[in-house]
Amino acid sequence: MAIVITIDGPAGAGKTTTARGVADELGYHYLDTGALYRGFAVIALRAGIDDAASPALLDALRGVAVEAYWDENGMRVRVDGEDVTGELRRPAVTKLVSPLSAIPEFRDRLMPVQRAAADLGGLVVDGRDTGSVVFPNADLKIFLVADVHERALRRSRELAAAGVEHDVKDVQREIAERDARDSGRKVAPLVFPDGGIRIDTTGLSIGDQIARIVALARERGA
Repeated sequence: MAIVITIDGPAGAGKTTTARGVADELGYHYLDTGALYRGFAVIALRAGIDDAASPALLDALRGVAVEAYWDENGMRVRVDGEDVTGELRRPAVTKLVSPLSAIPEFRDRLMPVQRAAADLGGLVVDGRDTGSVVFPNADLKIFLVADVHERALRRSRELAAAGVEHDVKDVQREIAERDARDSGRKVAPLVFPDGGIRIDTTGLSIGDQIARIVALARERGA
């Protein structure tokens, strides 16, 4: 039986890597909801807009179509037909995406894009509100947490691997600030979903995280 699995949690808790691993293990599609919002952020930055509060933002992104598609390497993102996947992890995109994703218009535009992915069959999806808002009836809802310092170290390793210069103290501060924004925002805040299962990933390897979630999925018929 194909099921829908949501994996939510704060930045740096291991959602993306874990979700991909779970999807690979189960033979499911993986949907990164945050990547879709990053697609909007890429276009905003190209237009010279780096502040989500800018009055020009809605005009710059009006009519812009963001979509997910899959190839042999997994999920990719197109904006108006152009593949922008290679630009999604730029630091400027990361800085803009959290406040941008709290804007109701963009959430409304991406909701059907995200929900349509469930029609592909088995789906593993990660984000901030996938179990509470996007897929409230998901078969398995996971909420990953981890100590903020460990999350900063993980993000630091990702940035280093991508060749991005950074200071781990700055990374930790940015993560803490994002936690506050995501939990306190009025639109689709980061919350523990009804019926969810909390997993603290502090000290857990990615392999351990994947194995634990796959076991829970198997219990639900995956």
